[in-house]
Amino acid sequence: MAWILIVFLILLGGLIAPFGDILGTKIGKARLSILRLRPKKTATIITIITGGFISSISIGLLILVSEEFRQRLFVDIPFLQKTLDESKKALIPLQEERTELEEKIIQKEKELNQLKNNIKEFRRGNIVIKRGQTLFIAEINSSSNIKLDLTKIYNQADKFVRKIVIPNNKEAKNILLWRPTDITKIENIAAQDGNWVLLIKSATNVLKGDKYVFVSPDLLENKFIVKKGDVITSSILGERDLNLKSINLKIKSLLRKTRDEIKSKGSQVSEINTNGNFVKKIRDFLQENQNIKFKLEVISLRDSKTIEPIVVEINISKVKS
Repeated sequence: MAWILIVFLILLGGLIAPFGDILGTKIGKARLSILRLRPKKTATIITIITGGFISSISIGLLILVSEEFRQRLFVDIPFLQKTLDESKKALIPLQEERTELEEKIIQKEKELNQLKNNIKEFRRGNIVIKRGQTLFIAEINSSSNIKLDLTKIYNQADKFVRKIVIPNNKEAKNILLWRPTDITKIENIAAQDGNWVLLIKSATNVLKGDKYVFVSPDLLENKFIVKKGDVITSSILGERDLNLKSINLKIKSLLRKTRDEIKSKGSQVSEINTNGNFVKKIRDFLQENQNIKFKLEVISLRDSKTIEPIVVEINISKVKS
């Protein structure tokens, strides 16, 4: 059927094409004019219309004769267009994910380059100060002479760091370097009412013998993190936890949560000091109290500010049913 249709269309085109040519020639010889056009252009337009007529007849016959053509034209093509539109919509989140992935790759490449630089520095010598390491901590009061305080703190920090680095240039007056804009910013903040803590951190890895140490100062409010008697964290334990192994795991988990909690409040200490033999205290409590729920509480034993140590004890008590 398809071959017959193709042959028929070829013959039809062959028959109509000469007719269009003859018609165009006669119109040209008759020097007819449409819309005041020149006869030659009029003949050309007639020939174009004839060609369009051939195409229209061909498509019309295909639609009438071929069911497959009708299926593809009126069903498959709209379906494919709809599928294409849906695919484009589905690609949008994938493109966003690709963008996020590329950003992550760029970030990882930066981290990798930094790691490579650190490895090179390790190979060149001994790193005595790591990037981001806190080198010196001092308190600043807004009621005092801030510029004078900063000068004293800088000199003290310089002496302290010099002992760690032992620079090859013995004649260097100062080895700490910080940006003047950082100092101006600190002076403006510290001038506000309140107590402040100045943290001087290393901006780069430093090798033993380096001439200079680039630092980045950071000013924090010297506020109360916890007060005496505050319950910092707590945990409920049941009957299945009444063994020494489970209790030790619970205590370790509770102390980790306590460290996270005080960090979130702004504490700059890295460790928590525990007071008393709380393990024995808990063990004795469990021997006297069985088959009950109980609570472990981490309680502060003192008022502690931003840079002051956190001292705690762990209490155990019954849970009221």
